[in-house]
Amino acid sequence: MYGLSFLPDSIYVSLFYLATMGELPNLLCPKGFNEKLQWLKLHNRKKEYKDLVDKLKVRKYIKDKLGKEYLFPLLGYWKTFDDIEFEKLPDEFVLKCNHDSGSVKIIYDKSSLSEKDMGELKAFFDNRMSHDFFYAGREYPYKGIKRYIFAERLMKSKDQNEGGINDYKFFCFDGIPKIMLCVTGRQTDKHEDYFDMDYNRLHIQNGCTESKAPPEKPSCFDKMRELAAELSAGIKHVRVDFYEIDGHIYFGEYTFFSGGGFERFYPDFWEKKLGDWIDLEKVSHDNQYK
Repeated sequence: MYGLSFLPDSIYVSLFYLATMGELPNLLCPKGFNEKLQWLKLHNRKKEYKDLVDKLKVRKYIKDKLGKEYLFPLLGYWKTFDDIEFEKLPDEFVLKCNHDSGSVKIIYDKSSLSEKDMGELKAFFDNRMSHDFFYAGREYPYKGIKRYIFAERLMKSKDQNEGGINDYKFFCFDGIPKIMLCVTGRQTDKHEDYFDMDYNRLHIQNGCTESKAPPEKPSCFDKMRELAAELSAGIKHVRVDFYEIDGHIYFGEYTFFSGGGFERFYPDFWEKKLGDWIDLEKVSHDNQYK
């Protein structure tokens, strides 16, 4: 959709919504969760959100607010793939982009990377670095972020399997976490399971199948819930993501528009209920960020 960057935001999100959801959004009187996310894209634009979605700048915010122990160790950052100092990196690490979503590559053994592997890595990151992620779904906080590739230490739990560490995503409304999504098996057999704030399983579908048996409640669940509330205070809606490794919590990211606002929740009850939790009557039309 980058080729349609010339379209005004309201027209673009309406067409994208139609293409992905099968109907036009009601942007004058939105009701459902994803409709309200589109409305927030257009009308609730705050400058401070830009630093929160920048995966490098948000590190300082988290360090100041919670402490550096909640961050994965940073190994370096570079303007281009060709600038990466691979010789200074450990055998295992993670490469990411700071300006978008999904630009992640896990390196398990640097010494085993072939010339072909390096070429594929370069092509992947060159492509990701060439785009302003804002234009993909008009998620305004991403617009114009200064782009970098950065490396973090690859973190593992003591009994981790090949699926990777679990990801806990708290959907927060006016600083109150309401539901949590647990993502397991991201590297092998991905599953998504939703829970309420008492860790009761919620049978919600949102693009991925749930586990046959729900993942066990992490020992630090209550602490993650408290941190999610603290980090989302004063924000109409945001998803706050964490990882848990051997009882230790690590901050993942802020996501203001889960799925870009283009992934419907099923049963339809949940699309409406999540939408009801976003009270647009109390939202200022704040367009500080253009």
